[in-house]
Amino acid sequence: MIEATVLSNLIFNEDYFRKVYPYIKTDYFEDHNLQKIFNTYSEYVDEYRDPPSIEVLKLQLDKKKDMNEDTYKNVMSSVDTLKVDEKTDFDWLVKETEKFCQDRDLYNAIRKAILVVDGSETELSKDGLPALLQDSLGISFDTSVGHDFLEDYEARYDFYHKKEERIPFDIDIMNKITKGGLPRKSMTVLLATTGGGKSLVKCHAAAAALLHGKNVLYITMEMAEERISERIDANMLNVTIDEVAEMPRDVYYKRMERIKGKSTGKLVVKEFPTGSAHVGHFRHLLTELRMKRNFKPDIIMIDYLNICASARVKGAAAANSYTLVKSIAEEVRGLAMEYNCAVITSSQFNRDGYGNTDVDLTNTSESMGITHTADCILGLITTEELDNLGQLMIKQLKNRWGDLSYYRRFVVGIDRAKMQLYDLEDGAQNLSQAPAVANTMPRPSVSFGDDNGPVFDKGPLGKVDKKSLFGAGGIS
Repeated sequence: MIEATVLSNLIFNEDYFRKVYPYIKTDYFEDHNLQKIFNTYSEYVDEYRDPPSIEVLKLQLDKKKDMNEDTYKNVMSSVDTLKVDEKTDFDWLVKETEKFCQDRDLYNAIRKAILVVDGSETELSKDGLPALLQDSLGISFDTSVGHDFLEDYEARYDFYHKKEERIPFDIDIMNKITKGGLPRKSMTVLLATTGGGKSLVKCHAAAAALLHGKNVLYITMEMAEERISERIDANMLNVTIDEVAEMPRDVYYKRMERIKGKSTGKLVVKEFPTGSAHVGHFRHLLTELRMKRNFKPDIIMIDYLNICASARVKGAAAANSYTLVKSIAEEVRGLAMEYNCAVITSSQFNRDGYGNTDVDLTNTSESMGITHTADCILGLITTEELDNLGQLMIKQLKNRWGDLSYYRRFVVGIDRAKMQLYDLEDGAQNLSQAPAVANTMPRPSVSFGDDNGPVFDKGPLGKVDKKSLFGAGGIS
């Protein structure tokens, strides 16, 4: 009987105890007597941090006041039957115990799910059932107890030289500052004013990732699913948003079939009501997509962070915007780590950030908790001059993957009608052709100066004679 074998080895085999005990639960034992024994065993371990001997276990059971005479006799009789076979292979025993834990936990989860459906279980909602079953199926004995610095140097060296999988951009300079694209288990936040291009950048990144063969999930709480899809249509079909609606049906179908043939990835757009969805809803959506469409995203776009709800902070506590938004940011980043994907989301500048061409992290709206949690934060800066040139300036505010002084500010081309970004010539960044230095990438030969004063006057455009550029009469 596997239950008796597990309990016997917990008592008599210390190596087995150290490896297995953290995963064993009382409700894994169906036999009532063995359940009583394990409860007493666990109480002793929790207090003394070591397994009791069989004699000590009997003494501890003898102190119990919650057993009648018949139960006491049956329990003590069960204790006397516990023994181990020293010839049993240790690895086999651990593997069988792991399977025992998985089976029992899944069985208990299914029983609990039935109670939830019947209405008998009130602590868990139906939305939590997929996560309950997923946790049961994911039980595994983790053999790692940390990285030994002096002993594991070979594995560490291999890690240093292992090429990390990243989701690349189709904008060269974005790949430069991120060292090849967005790594998995990361969260990137775009900061901008209202209408500053946050959704445009996310739609463009979604289209680019799709064409790279990646699976993309776009979660929107600001616009309808169809409006987001319309923007991505404009980007991928290389037409304006107005032209998307005017395009004849047969032409539209033909172009979409051509795009389907180019990409092996999938793009799903899901709409939630503003302020009502949190990571619990996102997990449920991801579970549904995996089960019904065999879809697992490589990158998730969330539009946008501040209008999500928090799964942890509710009620009166939600009145504190710092705590609320910080909690949302932490939960979203946790989602990226849990599902091994990259997340791009966005937030607004605060009041001081509006009209400011040299923003910094203090211009983040509502909560500085966003800046503490995100891996990369990019400020999107627009001015009338940049708009006239069809450019968007981007400033690195935080970057865990590279040096902030390397292209701290740069410009990319932007076509708002077609919802597209594109690379500009090197001259737009005022780059030199000097030999590569750090990261084999050229550094700017002319810096934008310190962070004081208007950023636009420090860039290449600010150094150009405006009269020669636009004519003596100004912008015509």
